[in-house]
Amino acid sequence: MDLTDLMFTLYPYAKSLHIMAVISWMAGLFYLPRLFVYHVEHGETVTECKPVFLIMEEKLLKVIMGPASVVTWVAGLFMVFTPGIVDWSAVWPWTKGLSVIAMTWFHHWLMYRHRDFKAEKNTVTGRQYRMMNEVPTLLMVVIVVSVIFKF
Repeated sequence: MDLTDLMFTLYPYAKSLHIMAVISWMAGLFYLPRLFVYHVEHGETVTECKPVFLIMEEKLLKVIMGPASVVTWVAGLFMVFTPGIVDWSAVWPWTKGLSVIAMTWFHHWLMYRHRDFKAEKNTVTGRQYRMMNEVPTLLMVVIVVSVIFKF
């Protein structure tokens, strides 16, 4: 069995792993900005809430979002490099790829905001976090439409 045959054999496993990791990553990307909203609006005024928010945010970032994003990227790159799967002359792989890069940037932006909370230097308002909470939704729409319609 050559490398191409092996990649085709492993492809459904990589795709399954990719989908499960994306679901986990997206759950964190939807939930963390909402936690930040509550942290800003309640954690700064009710002192016993602040450490609870910090622990919840930290666990979400390190235990769920971090590993899920890595598995998403690794499985996704495996699929991209499986010969014959992606038509690079089409538009959809480029819109999906740019959206995944933007999603990764958003993840890192959230990590920096968490560091601000830990250092007690947060300057972002609850309203701003609510607005940023829409970013992963918009990117998800572009990614799903790109993959399903393959335009």
